[in-house]
Amino acid sequence: MSKPISDYALIGDTHSCALIARDGSIDWLCWPRHDSPALFLKLLDEEKGGACSVDFDALTGTARRYVPDTNILETIFTTGSGRARLVDLMPVNPPSPEPDEGPDGEGESRLIRMLTCESGRVSGVFRVRPTFDYARRACTPLVEGASVLFEAGDWRVRVNAHARPNIVEDAAEIRFSLDEGQTAYVVLTHGEEQEDACIENFAGAQRRLEATADYWRRWSDRCTYRGAYRDAVMRSALCLKLLTYSPSGGIVAAATAGLPEAVPGNRNYDYRFTWMRDASFTVTAFVMLGYVREASEFLRFLRERDGTYGRETKLMYGIADGMPPEEELTHLAGWNGVRPVVIGNLAEGQDQHDIYGELLRALCIFLEAVDYDPPEKVNDRLPEVLDNLTARAIRHRHDADHGIWELRTGPRQQVHTKAMIWVALTDAARIARNIAGVPAEKIAEWERIAAEVRADYLDKGWCPEKQAYVGAYGAHHLDAAVLRVALFAALDPRDPRTRSTLAAIERELGAGDLVYRYRMEDGLIGDEGTFTACAFWRVGCLALDGRTGEAKAAFERLITRGNDVGLFAEEIDPTTGEQRGNTPQGFSHMALINAALRLESSIERYGVADTADAAERRAAE
Repeated sequence: MSKPISDYALIGDTHSCALIARDGSIDWLCWPRHDSPALFLKLLDEEKGGACSVDFDALTGTARRYVPDTNILETIFTTGSGRARLVDLMPVNPPSPEPDEGPDGEGESRLIRMLTCESGRVSGVFRVRPTFDYARRACTPLVEGASVLFEAGDWRVRVNAHARPNIVEDAAEIRFSLDEGQTAYVVLTHGEEQEDACIENFAGAQRRLEATADYWRRWSDRCTYRGAYRDAVMRSALCLKLLTYSPSGGIVAAATAGLPEAVPGNRNYDYRFTWMRDASFTVTAFVMLGYVREASEFLRFLRERDGTYGRETKLMYGIADGMPPEEELTHLAGWNGVRPVVIGNLAEGQDQHDIYGELLRALCIFLEAVDYDPPEKVNDRLPEVLDNLTARAIRHRHDADHGIWELRTGPRQQVHTKAMIWVALTDAARIARNIAGVPAEKIAEWERIAAEVRADYLDKGWCPEKQAYVGAYGAHHLDAAVLRVALFAALDPRDPRTRSTLAAIERELGAGDLVYRYRMEDGLIGDEGTFTACAFWRVGCLALDGRTGEAKAAFERLITRGNDVGLFAEEIDPTTGEQRGNTPQGFSHMALINAALRLESSIERYGVADTADAAERRAAE
């Protein structure tokens, strides 16, 4: 039986990350990058998948938290004879001085575990068992001096600890027996061939702990948000930073691959890539929190991957190079036996024309945040960039596509896509008015076509039978993505038709505060959970319509739906409340941040209005 998806916390170094369960077991780790083959993957196969576990004698309970304003995890273990605190981190070394562009911290491909007895006496064992290349490579552990080296072809992981590890079958074991105030440690180092490259003592581990804590606290101090939901917002921002691949500036959609959205089902995808659809919410979330540098880094990634936006923009990218082919790992059992485990992502080849709106909204928000005085490379050939992106949006404005949900049932005339093409052209015009080099007649042409696109989706996207904007022209299925375009002003949240659409979505797709993205045949097996981001989009629509009392109450209930350390996967099972899909999901955390900011802005404007107050104001309007 697999552990619940909500059991997992995340640590990382902005190059790769690890998932740690409540019992202290590291069940997922890809090195040296987010998209590298996993070497710990008990998450996806209890027997074949390796882990770095810690087992206590006479364990009675656990509790955990993040060290405030950091991505360092603390887990408290209580036993029959004492209490111990386990600190888990992946060291980050900030450069000095910080460069204007590029990584703001260098990782070591190292993971440190420090266990301190806080009272009484505790004993047990650390067990390290890597299974390289998704458990497809045989591994030979070798004792080298005071450490153990695990080796499988070109993959290597060295284990160094407070005591010499012992080899037991295909694992390294390090026993501990600690009195109050004593500390044990284990250090995993990727790719090191020489023993002297290891951390050989407690002092070396402690220095890295202090330096890494300082890095994260200084990063958190840069956050300009001081509102009522700072804890949830800050945790979401720290999560997004962990999902960053700092050498390129890309951000993976989630830390994992193969976790199911439906149980049972076959919706088990790989999310360790960068989606263009995340661009607008990523940049907006970072900019509105004061993290302009992170927003700039994401735009750097898009610029370099897309040749200054000069080639045909793709819907997803590898974080450093090309996309791998989609592949099923048939030898793995899957989480709770749900197969297939998939790596790579076939959706790479789909058409999704909303991406032009995503990119131009991201660029617009960023440029306005820096008063149209961006770094030179971001500003490089802006008129040409606008020409390229608007030309593509215009060329595809009548085309069917697979849409934001990457449906595998064939392309449709998606309402969300059409609305995002309007966003693309409108935001391009907005940018062009603030820079030199774009003729006025070209701006007018973009605005003229944008008006045609808007009129088209307002007409053809409306379904009289449903009294709602639906998912595609001529369709009768509702789609929660329509809520998202209201957040971009592609629909007026105060318009009676938008209000009717929200009511229809609440009625047909809602499950209390939770929202399904759609309920229709999509060519896949199994019933997925509610989509977490959609629930936060609903909060945003309520807030923008002045229904701030409802929005506030819903938002405050939603943020309690995260796990014990504030992390969200992609989906939530409305019956059990259990998380589903890959975790933690960047899109969920972006939506949380943006909902919090939009909610507080609306409360500042309208106050905390109940439903009756909002209805009375709408009538007056």
